[in-house]
Amino acid sequence: MKNKLDNKTIVIKLGGSLFDTRDTTIEDIIYLQKQGYPIVVIHGGANMVNKWLQKQNITPQFAGGERITGKAELDMVAAVIGGLMNKEIVATIILNGGKAVGISCVDGALIEGKIRNKEMGYVGSAVKVNHEVLTSILGAGFIPVVSPISLYSVGREENDPLLLNINGDTIAGEIAASIKAEKLIFMTDVNGIRDASGNYLAQLNSIQAKELLDSGVASGGMIPKIKACLRATENPFTRCAIIDGNRKNALVKEIEEGGTGTTIYNPPGEI
Repeated sequence: MKNKLDNKTIVIKLGGSLFDTRDTTIEDIIYLQKQGYPIVVIHGGANMVNKWLQKQNITPQFAGGERITGKAELDMVAAVIGGLMNKEIVATIILNGGKAVGISCVDGALIEGKIRNKEMGYVGSAVKVNHEVLTSILGAGFIPVVSPISLYSVGREENDPLLLNINGDTIAGEIAASIKAEKLIFMTDVNGIRDASGNYLAQLNSIQAKELLDSGVASGGMIPKIKACLRATENPFTRCAIIDGNRKNALVKEIEEGGTGTTIYNPPGEI
């Protein structure tokens, strides 16, 4: 295998839109695990949450690419993403020959968080990452499959819920930063990041990526992805990639060859 990452961990964020397609992402993850790559998978599941909310006559609302989360939405996110979606991904990996363990960011206090702002409801920011649970699972030869439901441990009042909804992209960036991952890969339904003219960008350094945010060129769900990449690449040896997971074997091609989407990096001296 080309360009093997010297047994360094790869963090993979699965986009919710991929779950409704017959892509090869799970197949690729299993292949890479069998090749000896330590892999951490983080997933969302916004589309499925939306469907379940609509069954309860609740209209999903978003701001800045993130879900506004009241108590009803929090319960649904925890049930669907932390339960149904997580276990379906784990089951799919196992039934296709891989080894995986499903957890949430509550387990082992993986992510401790606080309310980010009251207008967003129970949407949190990560305050602390305790990655020992990931190290244990990886050391036992399993893929941790992580849902972004997190522990509400900072600033919580007596009648507040125990959980927080933290964006999965944000979680991926925090985990990649904490474990100093070799690579953070976002599996999406687009080829990568576009510039103001609509052209796809093959590479961006961290300064250029931040300019896309500041200028408003990056919008919607791309905002938390770029922010997560900026967080992860605070470690200059971590590279991020935003790629189209609908392409056959896109993940394996990104690991073996690179250049399948937009790469974000932080050259030494830019920290």
